[in-house]
Amino acid sequence: MALADYTSELIATAQFLAAPGKGILAVDESTKTIGKRLGSIGVENTEANRQAYRGMMFTTAGLGEFISGTILYEETLFQSHADGESMVDKLGKLGITPGIKVDKGLRPLGGANAVETLCTGLDGLVERAADYYAQGARFAKWRAVLQITADGCPSALSVRENAWGLARYARSVQESGLVPIVEPEILMDGNHSIETTARIQEQFIQEVYHACFANGVLLEGTLLKPSMTVQGADCPDKADPAKVAAMTVRTLERSVPASVPGIVFLSGGLSEEAASVYLNHMNSIERKAKWNLGFSYGRALQHSCLKGWGGSNVEAGQQALIARAQANSEASRGQYVPGSQPSSDEQLFVAGYTY
Repeated sequence: MALADYTSELIATAQFLAAPGKGILAVDESTKTIGKRLGSIGVENTEANRQAYRGMMFTTAGLGEFISGTILYEETLFQSHADGESMVDKLGKLGITPGIKVDKGLRPLGGANAVETLCTGLDGLVERAADYYAQGARFAKWRAVLQITADGCPSALSVRENAWGLARYARSVQESGLVPIVEPEILMDGNHSIETTARIQEQFIQEVYHACFANGVLLEGTLLKPSMTVQGADCPDKADPAKVAAMTVRTLERSVPASVPGIVFLSGGLSEEAASVYLNHMNSIERKAKWNLGFSYGRALQHSCLKGWGGSNVEAGQQALIARAQANSEASRGQYVPGSQPSSDEQLFVAGYTY
């Protein structure tokens, strides 16, 4: 089948994922990364424990009121819950659409600065995406990363190659029926100003959409997953939430076509509370374009949930997850009252973070 055969389905799926008041739960940590998370609560990184943790989340009553989609790691897409029912079916009962991380991770970009990377996984992607579609996935995620440094990063080569990779991925998975979440992330590492982030982010996102046009990507059947426009983690001049929101919306208005139905932010190391507060501010600003501004959070939805669960306390884990899901749902409508839901304000940024 070709992209044209999936056009109406891709558009419908993208619109469902970008529904007002809903967002995406990112549970696509690699086996190594989830092992670090489990280790932080003293739980061994075994398949049974990964199954138990993710199964706890996917049986949270009412989660579908606030969450439209969940990004899975390949293991989880093909996994069953401890009760024998598939994880895909568990999500379906909540009204949540399963998605899948399809990239194969980052590698050094030849000819560029030593810290610059390129995302891998294009070889065989159309065929892999078809297998994921058959298993029940209806959207995909691919992460490209740029880092800002004092010695000239990101280079023009890095911007161009990462934008092209995102566009090739988007076209490839659409040909197999999956809505691509396009994730051009600007890392928080560094001491650069928020103005520097905005300038480079505009350039990167614009380059991404030039590449999408060149590759015939159906924009109405995509979502954008950008980082928020923030200063570097080591910058002494900290922007307040209102400025972050204003700069982020301005960046998007200068860069993102109106045909994209939804923008779902990554939390990128922000605390649970800050991720909700920033999103709430963005949805309190009058925008020129009508895209839905939502969320696709991993750590900012799971941090308190993981601690509450602690390896066995299903009720506490589910209560923490639903609280953060509701908080971000309210924030995506501009209705969140800071502190109204249990949360952690613990800084989740990790320098040099890999996943």
